[in-house]
Amino acid sequence: MNVLTANRLVDGEVVFWAHGRWVERFGEAERFTSDEAGWAAEAKAKTETTVVVEPYLVEIAEAGDGYAPVAYRERLRALGPTNTPHHGKQADGGHDIELIAHASGAARSGGRVNLIKR
Repeated sequence: MNVLTANRLVDGEVVFWAHGRWVERFGEAERFTSDEAGWAAEAKAKTETTVVVEPYLVEIAEAGDGYAPVAYRERLRALGPTNTPHHGKQADGGHDIELIAHASGAARSGGRVNLIKR
């Protein structure tokens, strides 16, 4: 299962696709149960070059009684900004933020697992 994400062009805010429009909250994102539906939404979103930058699909999985991104990087993006929990999406809180903040799973990297060697 996937959601579609991008960064809004005017302010860099992380946004998610929700039935033909971009929303700021992960919990409002449209979930694509088939690859074909996700790819179709991604193709349409890539034509909106004046609204968002680099839309792409993110794998999600069940987390508690909702969903959260599988990749750690995407969980951070959905929570952002992450420099302090006292502003932004974390300060607003909500069920989706709690699920993401407490989700677990393997952080996926692009093969860069040994960047720091001791």
